[in-house]
Amino acid sequence: MSSTLVQTDENGDHYESKKISSSPSAQLKSQPHSSLLSQANTVGIIGGVSVLSTLIFLEKLVWWSSRNGEECVPFVVCSDPAIDGSRQSVHSSLSEIAENEVSYEHVIVHSLKQKRVFLEKSGARCIVMPCHISNAWYDEISESCTLPFFHIGECAARELKEAKLKPLDAGSNVRIGVLAACETAVVTYEDKLQNQGFEVVLPDKATVEHILMPAIESLNQRDVEGARNLLRIAIQVLLIRAVNVVIIASEELQNLLPGEDPLLKKCMDPIDALARTTVKWAKSAKKDNDDWINSPRLSQTPQNNG
Repeated sequence: MSSTLVQTDENGDHYESKKISSSPSAQLKSQPHSSLLSQANTVGIIGGVSVLSTLIFLEKLVWWSSRNGEECVPFVVCSDPAIDGSRQSVHSSLSEIAENEVSYEHVIVHSLKQKRVFLEKSGARCIVMPCHISNAWYDEISESCTLPFFHIGECAARELKEAKLKPLDAGSNVRIGVLAACETAVVTYEDKLQNQGFEVVLPDKATVEHILMPAIESLNQRDVEGARNLLRIAIQVLLIRAVNVVIIASEELQNLLPGEDPLLKKCMDPIDALARTTVKWAKSAKKDNDDWINSPRLSQTPQNNG
């Protein structure tokens, strides 16, 4: 396994991504000499607001890439625990963030962008950000990045589109529910789902205040059974509104329901979609690189005409 786990508060120098040649060999040569990894399918992972989401993604990435006896895809992770200290601010609404005297949004975006730059310098060949909140600022963080940079909301929306779901109500679009602990996380999914033709259904204010948030509070107080029951109610509230699938966009609520719970069949973990997309890309990138290395023109011995 060629993988590197890095926890850093690296700020890095100003770095401008350059256009990468389509030749695998040229791409490898373009990597800085200080690169940690140089494989053509190296995945760069930006640790977001929640370390838990990063760990969950890593587990899925390792499992799906190596479950058939293959080597795990190479990866490098950059996680900054200082970002986690800003969770109280990012769990506020976007309007509250904007009104705050200190621009937490600017600080977080700048920090995450520097993590992306660090991963590029470390030899990453694609970038992922397994965080429901951080992807709300995907456009700013990915600015000037020429590597494939997968958006968690787009991956989830694409998989749902490929599932060819049918509307539960005649004459309406397919409805997808989103359960999130904060408004910022909803932004990550809403536009991407709508771009695929889905109608997005969110819990009403009363459900958020009296069911969803108490579920998270119960979990924080180690009342797992109470949190499970409240989560079940929140999911049912959306299902009653004829949604086909409920996206659980909260790391606190993921894996809360037991595996045999029938409600899980109606739910989606978007980190699954991000991991599957990443593994598919990594296997394709490795195959392309192997094919290029093994091409006949590289194996030919130059003729000495002297």
